[in-house]
Amino acid sequence: MADSLPITLRAYRRLSSALTPMVPLLIKRRLQNGKEDPIRIGERRGIAGVERPAGPLIWVHGASVGEVLAAAPLIERLRAANMRVLLTSGTVTSAGIIAKRFPADIIHQYIPYDSPRYVARFLDHWHPSLALFIESDLWPNLILSAAKRRVPMALINARMSQRSFPRWQKMSKTISALLGCFEICLAQSDTDADRFGMLGSRRVAVTGNLKFDVQAPPGDAAKLETLKAMTRGRPILLASSTHPGEEETVLEAHRALAALFPGLLTVIVPRHAHRGPGIAEMINAGGVRAALRSRDEMPDAGIDIYVADTMGELGVFYRLAPVVFMGGSLVPHGGQNPIEPAKLGAAIVHGPHVFNFTDVYEALDRAGGARQADSSTQLVQQLGQLLGDTAARGEATDAADQVVTRLGGALDRTLHALEPYLMQLRFEMGSHHA
Repeated sequence: MADSLPITLRAYRRLSSALTPMVPLLIKRRLQNGKEDPIRIGERRGIAGVERPAGPLIWVHGASVGEVLAAAPLIERLRAANMRVLLTSGTVTSAGIIAKRFPADIIHQYIPYDSPRYVARFLDHWHPSLALFIESDLWPNLILSAAKRRVPMALINARMSQRSFPRWQKMSKTISALLGCFEICLAQSDTDADRFGMLGSRRVAVTGNLKFDVQAPPGDAAKLETLKAMTRGRPILLASSTHPGEEETVLEAHRALAALFPGLLTVIVPRHAHRGPGIAEMINAGGVRAALRSRDEMPDAGIDIYVADTMGELGVFYRLAPVVFMGGSLVPHGGQNPIEPAKLGAAIVHGPHVFNFTDVYEALDRAGGARQADSSTQLVQQLGQLLGDTAARGEATDAADQVVTRLGGALDRTLHALEPYLMQLRFEMGSHHA
């Protein structure tokens, strides 16, 4: 197999092997930046934190929070069928969400660094019966080593962005060798399917986006009631999952809108919670009063902008605010997932950079369930209209609800496509128990 690999992958394998002794330096730096869990650092070197359960084991891998949450309904259905599941991800944030949102019998491990030695150690311990990779987190050593061990692999909820596609086209032999390791590719859309087919996927089917089937995020009822009582009578705007460079625009929009809507409270939930103190400092320096949720401060009448720099509380704020600006879209990040606020009845505004969710935003925009703002001026106009016009807001939320309902069903289609593999595992389970 190694001889048949393109030169890029052979070079990658040699280089990643040679650099393995340098990994402790990488780990040290990541620990300092809060990007690793010091207690579980062995998992990054392929050292398992728990024993492998007996019988067939389905390995599900997602890069971070979005992918893991997209797979939640699928994992629940597999669990209901008595399948044991190993869930891997690569971020501390995702591990925290999994601990909160997933049943205790779902095994979570950090994905090992993509060194041949670490990957071999990981696969030697877990011996997965079936591997499901979510979206497009393609680590060469992990994929090639699993294929060499004849682990059946499927790429599910597969997405190939407009930005990534031309890059991979320039490395067609490399991506073709990796995609050729997957027995089936279950794509989110026709566009994604065409792209994966052109890049070398053997069998491609369109199953839709699993994120449409995800339940709306939970919201602590007591916390929500406390916030509602404290903010009653005030117009509320939420800036969700914001990225660097966007909070300044949100501050500018808040200033303009506060002149039209007295008592306006703007809530900012940064995509990365550790940025909260810096955001609050920037807002206060601009003469606007900010409070930080991570310091247990509350949005009382004296606060203009509330920086909710905590984890796992977006469900509370989507239920609190009738109008939501989706972050990651005013800067070229690619946008954040608008399905959750749509399911919770919020009117949605976004910027022009939504290439991570092109099909979702196109469907919402076309139906009037979301609105695009290409500049700070347009952002103020769109937010202002939705804040001030109850009827327009209702039309937008109804349209968004219809879109997410119509585009659902990916879970059932995904399970149907995976049925031949699951049938084999059920047979093995019967043999194991016999």
